[in-house]
This record gives sequence, structure tokens and C-alpha cells, in this order.
Amino acid sequence: MNDLRSPAKPLDAEALQAFGRRVLETERDALSALLPRVDHSFVAACTLMFGCRGRVVVTGMGKSGHVGGKIAATLASTGTPAFFVHPGEASHGDLGMIMRDDVLLALSNSGETAEVLVLLPLIKRMGVPLIAMTGRPASTLAKTAEVHIDVSVTQEACPLNLAPTASTTATLAMGDALAVALLEARGFTQDDFAMSHPGGMLGRRLLLRIKDVMQVGARIPKVAADAALSAALLEMTQKGLGMTAVVDAEDHALGVFTDGDLRRVLDAGVDIRRAKIAEVMTHGGKHVAAEQLAAEAVNLMEKHKITALMVLDEHQHLQGVIHMHDLLRAGVV
Repeated sequence: MNDLRSPAKPLDAEALQAFGRRVLETERDALSALLPRVDHSFVAACTLMFGCRGRVVVTGMGKSGHVGGKIAATLASTGTPAFFVHPGEASHGDLGMIMRDDVLLALSNSGETAEVLVLLPLIKRMGVPLIAMTGRPASTLAKTAEVHIDVSVTQEACPLNLAPTASTTATLAMGDALAVALLEARGFTQDDFAMSHPGGMLGRRLLLRIKDVMQVGARIPKVAADAALSAALLEMTQKGLGMTAVVDAEDHALGVFTDGDLRRVLDAGVDIRRAKIAEVMTHGGKHVAAEQLAAEAVNLMEKHKITALMVLDEHQHLQGVIHMHDLLRAGVV
């Protein structure tokens, strides 16, 4: 047997690139062939899963099992309760995880996987609807299912036409199509998605509110409208946010003064020692509300090419300031 770990000759870079492109082209063609198969069977499968009062239970053996695990995870994260059951374990006790209100989604390229077929009499006895995704419409699994989705491919990307490659890609893509179609049908929103992704970047971007990360209290850079420009510059230096809010006696926001405003003042030759902040500030200024999503603050900053925003309540009272650095530390950016 050849030792595949020690090639007898140097690798051919051009040949490797050609092999890689051929694989991608084969899998692209396999995906294109699926488009006409998003038909009445696809609709029937969506209808069964949408109306399911329990969970969508996904099963499959070998590579189909790996794909099934991903499909189950995608369904669960997009509003369709789902989990994966290994068919070998199911026939040794885990079948008890499947309830009468569930729907079974079974994956098998051949449609004759023994570990999956052995479950069918029990599933039928329980009255659990069966959706099959196979590469053989005439297979036992396909014929037994209430709904069959054809994910057959003309050839695998493997040059031996043996290793599951194009077929697993096609099955995975069809699973994504089902999950996203159901997401749309349920009216699944960003907030719904965030509830199932509270950890990591997704959760932070979708759930974090401006009030959770803004600068408050003594950390807010602010000066009165009658303050000298020099006092405003001192406040900006001490607070280190590159800006200061300008407020009246009741803390209503009147405007803002930023590093950009300072450059314009210097270009205009204004006497910094004598000028009042009210003479050189930007009236109004960009602002957000404390209850808005932090991601909205990022969008506003990027749109207007600024690095900080005032946070105001409905009466224009200054509640805080949010800086791009706050968003970076919180992992929102």
C-alpha cells in the first residue's frame, strides 16, 4: 500500500489549482440542479415542519449524519425547534427522544441506510411524519416518507466518484433552504435570532443597548453654553472622548464641540482664549437614545464619519455619551 503521507514527487501547483477548481465547478453544478426541485415537495416539507407542535428531529448516518447535525442546528437557531439523533443510538434507546408531535427529517444519499431504515416501522407506528432527503427517489426511504426531497447529483466531486462531496453539499444547501424558508414564514426577526445567540459577537451586536455601554455621570464631557472655548478644550482633554456636549442650566443638549470643530476654528483664525463655546459649537449635533441598540450607534457613526454621539432622552436631556471605543470594548464593532 502506498504511503500517502510521503509524496514521491514534488507537488504540482497548477495541477492542485486545477483539481480545486474542478471540485468547486462540480459542486456548483450540483447546486444549480437543485433549483427545479424546490417544488411542491419542498412546500410540503415546509408545511409539515411549520405545523409541527413538537420538534423537528434530524437523523442520518456517516457523512449524512454530520450534515444532519448542521441542519438541525440551523433550524434551531432560526426559529424551528430541532435536534439531531444518531440513528444507531436511536435503535438502542434514544428513540425515546422522539415524541408523537415531532417530525422526523431523515437523510441518506442511498436511501437504503440500514440504521435509518430500522427506525421506520417504529416511526410509522407512532404516527410521526417522515420527511426524507435522498439521492434516490426509488429508494426504500424515499418511498416510505410522506414527503421526499430529491437531492441527487450526477457525480461526486471526488475523482473516484466515491467520497460524499457534491452530494453532501447538495443536502446541506437544501437544508439551509428549508430553514430559511421557515424563518421567513415565521416572521423571525433580528431580536428573535439574538435570543438564541446571546453569546459571542452575534449576541452582543443584536442585544446590547446603548445604555449598557455609554459614558455616564462624571465621565460625560459637558460644558455650559456660556463657557469659554478654552474651558471646553480642557473638558475634552480631561474626559478623553474627543468631544464635549454643550448644555443649558437644565442639562438640555444645545450642541456639541468636537476635534473636527477645533480644526475648523483654528483654520478660521479664531482666538481660542477669548471665544465662547456657543460661538463655535455645532448646534444640535448627532444623538441617539439610551434604549436603542448599540449596533445602531455604530451605523450612525460610520454613516457620518464621527466617533462619538450624545445620548438624549425624549426631552433632549443629556443622559450620556457613547464613543466608538466603548463599542469596541463591548465587542459590538
